Amino acid sequence: MSLHALASVLFMAPQEDGAMPGEGLTAIETFTIFVAIPVGLFAVIVLISYALTAERKKSSASKSAITSID
Repeated sequence: MSLHALASVLFMAPQEDGAMPGEGLTAIETFTIFVAIPVGLFAVIVLISYALTAERKKSSASKSAITSID
């Protein structure tokens, strides 16, 4: 089998009969979908979890005998 025939068979293999593929994505769309959005979601989740679990400064009026010894 020639190299050209092999390449055309491999290119057509993933397409189903009657499939009409749409337009491809631009580089900006690809970067946005596969890099920017996941990184942004990760950052939001990190910030939310940090805000909910970070140690808060305690005022002197709210000291308790259970949590601190004078």
